[in-house]
Amino acid sequence: MSKNPVNSIVITELRKSYERQTGSETTYAVDGVSFDVPKGQFVTLLGPSGCGKTTTLRCVAGLERATGGRIEMGGQVVFDVPQKRFVRPEDRPIAMVPQSYGIWPHMTVLDNAAFPMRHGRNRRRGQDIRKRAMDMLEQVGLAPMADRWATQLSGGQQQRLAFARALLGDPEVLLLDEPLSNLDAKLRAKLRQELRSFQEQFGVTALYVTHDQAEALALSDTVVVMNHGHVEQIDRPERLYDHPRSAFVADFIGSANLLPVQDVSPRREGGGVIAKTEVGPVLCLRSSVGQDHRPGSGGFVCARPENIEVRPVREEAPALGDDEFPGTVESSEFLGDRLELVVRAADVPLTVSARAGLGCRPGDDVVVRFDPATTSYLAS
Repeated sequence: MSKNPVNSIVITELRKSYERQTGSETTYAVDGVSFDVPKGQFVTLLGPSGCGKTTTLRCVAGLERATGGRIEMGGQVVFDVPQKRFVRPEDRPIAMVPQSYGIWPHMTVLDNAAFPMRHGRNRRRGQDIRKRAMDMLEQVGLAPMADRWATQLSGGQQQRLAFARALLGDPEVLLLDEPLSNLDAKLRAKLRQELRSFQEQFGVTALYVTHDQAEALALSDTVVVMNHGHVEQIDRPERLYDHPRSAFVADFIGSANLLPVQDVSPRREGGGVIAKTEVGPVLCLRSSVGQDHRPGSGGFVCARPENIEVRPVREEAPALGDDEFPGTVESSEFLGDRLELVVRAADVPLTVSARAGLGCRPGDDVVVRFDPATTSYLAS
């Protein structure tokens, strides 16, 4: 039995190798991944292609047999190498929505929705099947199309049908493998709102896979950022954006200016560190390292474009304050609500978001200021 009954999924030191050999070393697609999925929560695996997120999801589903580690679902062990335990996918309390939706073209919308009640783990009989399927189709807005062939649905309607069919299997955990990636951007934004609304309405636990940062931030209670088969950071969306623990997370989640640090030392008063960069010394009140971190070289200063202030130099060069540096505008894009500037300071290009009415143009001299409260030092 699990020691974590409030978690729908507990993954411990999961490893998956495809037996590819590089010299004497085995290549792992997933290498020591551990995380929990609390009951009723929406947790997303986020990362670039090849990072191991889909392989992790398939191991949870039982479609891949992991090389090592342990998986618990609903308080029961469904995979454990030392115990030689492997529960078949059809016996796990899950439903899965694949990237292609898996809609059967030779069936009607109603028959697609009813399939898990007729052939799944929790089978039903009689007229209850049709009534329950129609009730679910009503909730996802597809009841008027119940007798149509599934091929007559649009992409967005097929996505709703796949979600409805998955819920009709009464899963404890819903697994979703990039289900919105085949849709256009506008429809994707609309359906991700519907998807989260349905998940909260039915109270089902969801484990979601995507490479889309905006999608992960908008949908998730918790995001697991993966890279090269490892977990980089597990956190709430807000903390991932504001408090990244590595340069990879900072760069992958949103846009970030990453300045290599030549030397770093603790600030004598008020906390934080002083990081020496090519631009100059930058005060960072946020840090990815603990109090026992030894001063030295390496790492990055991370500053989001919206957290760098910029002001034009109208006449004589003004006296520079703390964390202020002279620069020249290289490019300026008007994006309606803001200006997207590239400012070169000490031969370092900085991306800066400024108010639309600032009036800066390429070639203008400016002063940029790093906000210490939102600037982070990320150790190597």
